[in-house]
Amino acid sequence: MATAPDIDAPANPLDAFRNEARAWIAANFPPSLKGKDNAMSAVEGPHTNSPEEDAWQTAMGEKGWGVPTWPKEYGGGGLSRAEARVLQEEMQRAGAWNPIGGMGVMMFGPTLLEYGTEEQKREHIPAIAKGLVRWCQGYSEPGAGSDLASLQTFAEDHGDHYVVNGQKTWTSGGQWADKCFMLVRTDKTKKHEGITFVLCDMDTPGVEVRPIQLISGSSPFCETFFTDVKVPKSNRVGQEGEGWTIGKRLLQHERSSLSGGGSTAGRMFAGASLGQLAKKYVGVDAEGRIADTDLRSRIARHEMDLRSFMLTLRRTALEAKSNQGPSAATSIMKNVGARIMQERSELLIEIRGLAGLGWDGEGFEEDALKDVRSWLFGKAVSIYGGSTEIQNNVIAKRILGMLDHQ
Repeated sequence: MATAPDIDAPANPLDAFRNEARAWIAANFPPSLKGKDNAMSAVEGPHTNSPEEDAWQTAMGEKGWGVPTWPKEYGGGGLSRAEARVLQEEMQRAGAWNPIGGMGVMMFGPTLLEYGTEEQKREHIPAIAKGLVRWCQGYSEPGAGSDLASLQTFAEDHGDHYVVNGQKTWTSGGQWADKCFMLVRTDKTKKHEGITFVLCDMDTPGVEVRPIQLISGSSPFCETFFTDVKVPKSNRVGQEGEGWTIGKRLLQHERSSLSGGGSTAGRMFAGASLGQLAKKYVGVDAEGRIADTDLRSRIARHEMDLRSFMLTLRRTALEAKSNQGPSAATSIMKNVGARIMQERSELLIEIRGLAGLGWDGEGFEEDALKDVRSWLFGKAVSIYGGSTEIQNNVIAKRILGMLDHQ
C-alpha cells in the first residue's frame, strides 16, 4: 500500500531566514547606493559618508550583519555559516554591499575573539562591528620585513604600562587610523619568545605617522615612529612572549582575506568582462570571437583559473570554519590569488593598447585610468601580507613537511 506524501514536512529552515533577510534589506538599504562599494574596507581614505551611507552603516551595525557570524554578545550577528551565505546572496541580489570593514574586521577582530580577555572583547569588538573605529597594523620594520621575528621596536616594562620606542613601516592607513595592533619586543635575549602583542591609540603622545608615496600615485602606506609612547598593560593581548603565536594567527586571517575573500581582492577581481572588453578594443573575427587568437586563449585560460580559484577558495573557507579558523593553506591561496590578480591587471592594460596607458587628461576612459593605477598598485600584492617567497616557505614546511636538515 502506497504511503501518502507527508504534506506537513517542514520547509528548508534557511527559507525563513532568506525571507527575513530579503525583507530587511529591502526596508533598510537605500536604492541610491546600489552598485557602490564600501569605502571603509579599503586602506585609502578618508571618506565622508553621505546621509544614505550613514543610515545604511548604522542599520547594519545595529543589526550586527556587518560581521554576521561574530557572537551577538559583542555586537555581531550571531548567524550560522549557512545563514551568512544566504545573507550574502540576498545582498548581492539587491545590489547591496557591506558597509562594515577594514582591518578590524579582516584581521584584528577575529584574532581578539580568540585571544582577548572578556574585558578587551567588550571594549573593542562592538565598535569594530559597527564600523566606528579604524585600525592599522604595526608589524613590519625597516630591518624586519620578510624576517618579521627580528623586529626591534622595544616595549620597556614600567610597572602598569610599557614605554615603546621604535619604528614600523608599510603601516596601511596609519594616517587615518584610530588605533594600532602591533608586535613589540619585550625581551631582547629571545627572538620569537621575546615578542608581545599590544594595542596602541594612534593619538598617544609620541606617535608620528609619515605617509609613503607609491608608484600608483596614492599614499595608503606609512612610516610610523614611536618615541617614549606609553601603552597600558591592559592593552596587551595574551601574555608577554606570546605575541609571535598571536601575530601568526592574525596573519592567517589577513592572508585569507587577501587571497580573494577580502574587499581589496574583490574589487580587483570585479569589473568589466575581459572578453567583452577585448571584443571592443581588439575586434572580432567572422564567427564573433576575439580576433587575436593568442589573446583569446590567454583570456580563456585566465577566466578558467579565476573560476577554479574562487571555487577552491570557497571550499577551503568552509573547511577552515569547520577546523576552527584559517590554516597554513591560506599561504597557497594568497600566492595563487596574487598571481591571478596581477595577471588580470596585465590583461586589462594589454587589451586596451595605448588607450590603456593613460595617467590623466582627456581622451582616456575613467575605467581605463583606474585600471592603470590598479595595475601599478597590484605589483605590491605579491609582497604585502607576506611575500610570495615567505608563503612558499610556509607551504614547504607546514603543508609539504619539507623541514630543513642541517
